[in-house]
Amino acid sequence: MEKKSPAFASRLGFILAAAGSAVGVGNIWGFPTQAASNGGGAFLLVYLIMIALLAYPMLVAEVTIGHIRRQNPIEALRHLSSRPFWRRFGFLSGLTGLLVLTLILSFYAIVSGWLVAYMLAPLLQLVGQDSLADWLLQFSHTRNLLTMLAFMLLTIYVVRSGVNSGIERWSRRLMPLLFILLIGMAGYILTLDGALQGLTMYLIPDFSAISDPQLIIRAMGQAFFSLSLGVCVMMTYGAYLSEKENIPKTAAWVAGIDTSVAFLAGLLILPAMFVAQNNGVAIYAEDGSLLSADTLVFSVLPTLFDTLGAAGPFVAIGFFLLMVIAAITSSISMLEAPVNALREEAGCERGKGVWIIAAVVTALSTLIIFYFDTLFTLVITLSTVYMQPIMALIFALMLTWVLRQHRLLKALQQGAPDIHKSLFWKIWPWYVKFVCPLLIILVIWQS
Repeated sequence: MEKKSPAFASRLGFILAAAGSAVGVGNIWGFPTQAASNGGGAFLLVYLIMIALLAYPMLVAEVTIGHIRRQNPIEALRHLSSRPFWRRFGFLSGLTGLLVLTLILSFYAIVSGWLVAYMLAPLLQLVGQDSLADWLLQFSHTRNLLTMLAFMLLTIYVVRSGVNSGIERWSRRLMPLLFILLIGMAGYILTLDGALQGLTMYLIPDFSAISDPQLIIRAMGQAFFSLSLGVCVMMTYGAYLSEKENIPKTAAWVAGIDTSVAFLAGLLILPAMFVAQNNGVAIYAEDGSLLSADTLVFSVLPTLFDTLGAAGPFVAIGFFLLMVIAAITSSISMLEAPVNALREEAGCERGKGVWIIAAVVTALSTLIIFYFDTLFTLVITLSTVYMQPIMALIFALMLTWVLRQHRLLKALQQGAPDIHKSLFWKIWPWYVKFVCPLLIILVIWQS
C-alpha cells in the first residue's frame, strides 16, 4: 500500500513554509550584493520584472507537479506519463533533483554554520568571553565542523517533528520574526549617516542601465534561484497542499513574500554599505566594482558594526540572527524533500529517515570542510550553476510536453473550477512550454 504524503493544516501554513524555503541566504546576502554590483535601482526593477516573467510561472509549474500525485518528486515525475520510457525518465529526474538538493544542503550547512558563529561571537564578547569569540571568528576546520554540526542539529530537530508540528509550526514562528528583524534593522540603519546615499542608489533606477544585457541576465538568474526552483523542494511542498487550494493564487503569495524579503534586505544592506563607507570602510574598488562581494556579510558588515560603538554588538547579533533564521527556513525544506522521498519510496520511518539523510549531508559537509579549497567552489558550481537550472528546465518540459494538457487542467481545476476561462490558463501553459525554457537556457548560458 503506497504511503501518502503528509499535508499542511492550512493555506497559511503552506504559504509560510514555502516562502520560508524560498527565503534564504540568497535573499538577504545574494540579492543586495547583486543589486549593489549592478546599478542598484536598475537591478531591482529588472529583478521584479523577472520574478513575474520567469520565477512565478516556474513556481506554479513545480508546485503543480507535486500536487497532481500528492507524493514525493520521484513518484510525481514518474506519474506524469504512463509510457515506460517517460516513467523511467521521471524516476531518474526526481532522483537527480533530490541528489542535487542534498549537495546544495551540504555546502549550505557550512555557510550557515559561519552565520551561527558570527551571531554568537558578539554575544560572547558582551559576557567577557573574548578568546572564545575570537576563535569563532577565525576560519578553521574545527570551527567549521562544530558550527556546521550545530546548524544541522537545529534542522534535524524541526524536520523530525513532522510537517505540522515541525515545519509548519516553526515556519509560522520564524517567518514573522524574520520580517520584524528585517524591518527593525533596516529602520535603524536608515537613521545613520550615509544611509541616504545607499537608499537613493537602491530606489532610484538609472534607466540607461536597464538595457544592459548582462544586468538583465543576472537579474533573471537571481529571480530564478530566489524561489528554490529546480531542486524538488516546491514539488514536495506542493504535495502537502490541500486539493482545494488555488495553486496560481497560492504561488503568487509565496512569490510575493519571497520578493518582499529580498526588497527589505536591499533596504537594509545597501544603506548599511554606505554607512560603512561614511565611517571609513572601503566598499568599492577604483574601477567601481564591489569589494568583497562574495564575503560581504563576513567582512564589510562586521567592520561597520565595529564602528557603531556600544550599539555595535547588539546590531551584529540582530543581523546574524536574521541570517540564521533565513538559513534554517530553507534548510528544513532541503532536508524534508529527500526524507519524505525515502519514507514513501523505501517505507522508511520519518525519524530514521531524517537521521539517514542528515548523516549523508553531514558526511558530505565534513568532506568539503577538510578539502575546502578543492571542493567548496566545485560543489557550489556543479549544484547551483549547472544542475539546478538544468533540472528546472527538465521539470518544465515534462509538465508541458509529457503530461497531457487535460490532466494538467484537471489538476488546476481542483482548487479553481473556472480556471479554464481565465487569462492565466490562456497564457501560462504555452508560456511555460516555450518561453520559460528559453529564459532558463539564457540563465545556463550566462552562468
